[in-house]
Amino acid sequence: MTNSTKKPVSVKKNSKRRHSRSIVSRKNLTIPISVFGNVMKQFDAAAKKLKMDSSIMDFIKMPRRSTIVNLPVRMDDGSFKMFKAYRVQHSIARGPAKGGLRYHPDVTLDEVQALASWMTWKCAVVNIPFGGGKGGVVCDPNKLSEGELERLTRRYVADMIELFGPDDDIPAPDVGTGPKVMAWFMDTYAMRENRSVPGVVTGKPISLGGSLGRVEATGRGVMLCTREAAKHLKIDLSQATAAVQGFGNVGSIGAKLLHDLGVTFTHVSDVHGAIHNPKGINIDDLIKYLHAKKSIIGFPGTKTVRPDAVLFAKVDILIPAALENVITEKNADKVRARIVAEGANGPTTPEADKILAKNNIFVIPDILCNAGGVTVSYFEWVQNRIGYFWPEDEVNRRLEEKMVAAFQDVLEVSKKNRATMRIAGFMVAIMRVVDVVEQRGIYS
Repeated sequence: MTNSTKKPVSVKKNSKRRHSRSIVSRKNLTIPISVFGNVMKQFDAAAKKLKMDSSIMDFIKMPRRSTIVNLPVRMDDGSFKMFKAYRVQHSIARGPAKGGLRYHPDVTLDEVQALASWMTWKCAVVNIPFGGGKGGVVCDPNKLSEGELERLTRRYVADMIELFGPDDDIPAPDVGTGPKVMAWFMDTYAMRENRSVPGVVTGKPISLGGSLGRVEATGRGVMLCTREAAKHLKIDLSQATAAVQGFGNVGSIGAKLLHDLGVTFTHVSDVHGAIHNPKGINIDDLIKYLHAKKSIIGFPGTKTVRPDAVLFAKVDILIPAALENVITEKNADKVRARIVAEGANGPTTPEADKILAKNNIFVIPDILCNAGGVTVSYFEWVQNRIGYFWPEDEVNRRLEEKMVAAFQDVLEVSKKNRATMRIAGFMVAIMRVVDVVEQRGIYS
């Protein structure tokens, strides 16, 4: 398929994310914050609490396999262009590797390793039988035609096809990809296998075996965790205020569902800027405005404010749902929310975590808070395997059961060990992975 018109595939709203914000400055040096290094610090803090065999800890903390390939792709003008691509499998102890595939110009091995690691702990926290994986291609999908994106996707699958399979490694959409990319992925794999294999990816179009409720799942998980945290802290959601940083899929859906529960959103930001209304922003109307204008700026009844005003707003609930490393040791003291519900992966650095804990801010960690997406991806995989599909209300009911149970598991460990919810979440996840490893043994 060749398309000479530069018409990009629809991508997630936060695809303009730039890592240039994830830096620290020390003695006139600008040093990028290692996202994978942050994961290792989070892991080590929990492992220290658990006092487990250090050799087992060393075995489960590092990625089992990191694959790097250079993909030659024919462009619409007939030339070839090389694209660097990654797939990291962090763990397959509890089941096949599971994790998204992102297309973004700032993709790095460090980032992909971090995201694969988080997926291992995320799947273990919500107790689904997957390990962790992640993939990425260094590209700007907004500058590629649909034909170029299709050829890039198919080449990615072809060059690493031995990694993938419904019992091996199961990709899903991420930044810069979506259901159409998953359809191309599934078709390429099926052509190589000479059979239909819908379970090789999740996040597919509904007509190709996707699950109802998958698009809303991550945002719904954020809502469910926030609701449970509010119950624990005795916060009345009908009287609560909130701010959301990032109004893409996760931020907008999480905000809408909390708005439906009575939460008043006073601050919202997207890639174009931030808006504020002390009396509240109608989230349903804002979503419609965003779809029409492609930006939240100028929404009636609001004024434009500095983007960091969202992070530092005096509200009950803050939802960072956009970038990694946005709450750091440099600004954590300015956060005034009672609950920080991490819709994004890695929005808070380990140094910032200590400051938030000292200030009695209740953080719902990313490996719990945004695990709704992978949970419904698991449901999609199960439905593909059995050949029977559930109605959306059943998907949502099953998701609620999983998320509430996971929240309570982490909260119990947190209270028992006097640990933050993040350390408790890692403790729960590590114990579940170690249990499987010890039962299976280590082949050598």
